[in-house]
Amino acid sequence: QVQLRESGGGLVHAGGSLTLSCTFAGVPPMDGVIAWFRQAPGKEREGVSCIARKDGDTYDYLDSVKGRFTISRERLRNLVYLQMNSLKPEDTAVYYCATTRKNTCSGLSSEYPFWGQGTQVTVSS
Repeated sequence: QVQLRESGGGLVHAGGSLTLSCTFAGVPPMDGVIAWFRQAPGKEREGVSCIARKDGDTYDYLDSVKGRFTISRERLRNLVYLQMNSLKPEDTAVYYCATTRKNTCSGLSSEYPFWGQGTQVTVSS
């Protein structure tokens, strides 16, 4: 049974930083990819970044966060991070991690069958 859990969300002032963590279980070692998505109120879920578990290749999908958000993993542990710097009020959203057994990253939520419950990030102005 594949399970994912996000943590690290919270309330932060604009310009601040947060690090989100995604722990996961039930996925074969070095198999598949882990992605971060976010969904703001009234908006569609959008892909943020993705990392391949085996080789660590990363992919970014949002121009608005490039240079501010970084995805990384702990290779020997079931942990993926999303380091978020210089946060802006428009980054406010529920952030989700998701996985698929496919070894190809995608920014499309439909490509991921397994999801965490999400963690709220609120950035005040």
